[in-house]
Amino acid sequence: MDTGQRVSRLWADRPAAVLDTLRRKLDGDVVLPDDPGYEDARKVWNGAVDKRPAMVVYCASTADVIEAVTFARSGNHLVAVRSGGHNVAGLSVCDDGIVIDLSRMKHIAVDPARRVARAEAGLSLAEFDAATQAHGLATTMGVNSDTGIAGLTLGGGFGKLGRKHGLACDNLLAAEIVLADGRLVKASAVENEDLFWGLHGGGGNFGIVTTFEYQLHPVGPVLLAGSVLHPYGRARDAMRFYDDFCAQAPDELSVDAALVTAPSGERFFNISACYCGANEAGERVIRPLLEHGAPLESKLDLVPYLQIQSGGDSLFPRGRRYYWKAQYLHTLTDAAIDTLLETYARAPSASSLLVFQHVGGAIARVPASATPYANRDARYDCFPISIWDAPAEEDAAIRWARDVWSAVKPFSTGGVYANNLGDEGEDRVRAAYGENHARLAALKAAYDPANFFRLNQNIRPSAWREPI
Repeated sequence: MDTGQRVSRLWADRPAAVLDTLRRKLDGDVVLPDDPGYEDARKVWNGAVDKRPAMVVYCASTADVIEAVTFARSGNHLVAVRSGGHNVAGLSVCDDGIVIDLSRMKHIAVDPARRVARAEAGLSLAEFDAATQAHGLATTMGVNSDTGIAGLTLGGGFGKLGRKHGLACDNLLAAEIVLADGRLVKASAVENEDLFWGLHGGGGNFGIVTTFEYQLHPVGPVLLAGSVLHPYGRARDAMRFYDDFCAQAPDELSVDAALVTAPSGERFFNISACYCGANEAGERVIRPLLEHGAPLESKLDLVPYLQIQSGGDSLFPRGRRYYWKAQYLHTLTDAAIDTLLETYARAPSASSLLVFQHVGGAIARVPASATPYANRDARYDCFPISIWDAPAEEDAAIRWARDVWSAVKPFSTGGVYANNLGDEGEDRVRAAYGENHARLAALKAAYDPANFFRLNQNIRPSAWREPI
């Protein structure tokens, strides 16, 4: 049965006038499988995700979001919510259901005096960063410029500024959210405080956030950035030094790293540092990292913050196929380093990466119960990334990433970053939230007892049972 036939069956008990009425009510657009543009409308960042929704609703306003939710609820339709579509598991699109797409909602207003940004959920990181940098301000955002701010923030959100200024969700001042019953409410420290707590890392479980308010900080326009490239034969020593260096790093310094492969097949250990502070102090701090061992390359430059924020884009273009499995590490022991090097040596393609994202700092000083984001005591988010193009490469690519994850698991904290979860089951969702999971389940029961918003890293409502 093709998608058109499935859609016909889906709307069989609803007259065509119902769809026409929805279209008339919207400022945005409805795209169905037979409409021009459907193939583009159903695509997301990860080319490995191939789903065919019955309808994509492009919302132009909060009122459109309310209409889309009301329409979906009235027909008991499956709903996926999308802004940037960067979710690796493909949860922002679905088969046969309705995709509520906020990517056209891009208004942003920056108050430089209060250092506050009010931003609609369809903005990408690049668009948000450009608007705030126009005033010499920024807040923590991720590391790929075409990621959407909404999913990033709701799952926690760490990036180059996180160790100094906290997670993206730690800088959230307020949000407007459409609930499963179609109501629009505001959540902040003084309104719907329980819901506001849940939005600090609890994902899209409680509704569709249409507007975010963020605390901003003076940043840029240029930051000190350095990079070091070590040959694979000396990677073990470089990784030991990297771990010791990160353990002593000041909050201003973020030091990510990765095991990488050149097109020639030669492997390396690459380190990238970003200092959010005074340049002279940053140079003193970063210099030992650049000079340790005998690196093949080392660089230290003043780089525009916007360029830093888009520096990884070329590695992760839209449309390629991606798979990863992530876990947190406290430290890189000798045994962990040996395991990482051994497993990366078996990477199936030159595009495969083994990434270490440096966390801690200000992130770690927030109590674990203060937000749903519970894994604040980790030093690294560690994950193998498989990237491929041909469908025939998929099995080997996924198998390698899973094998690396399993081999590294004995050295992990047991926790995981919700935004880096694939379709891995309820136990892994619980690992993202730890002791906060029970409170989140109770909150879910209060705001979405029927689990209407379930295409996410799902937190089932307390006492909820799967429909028969």
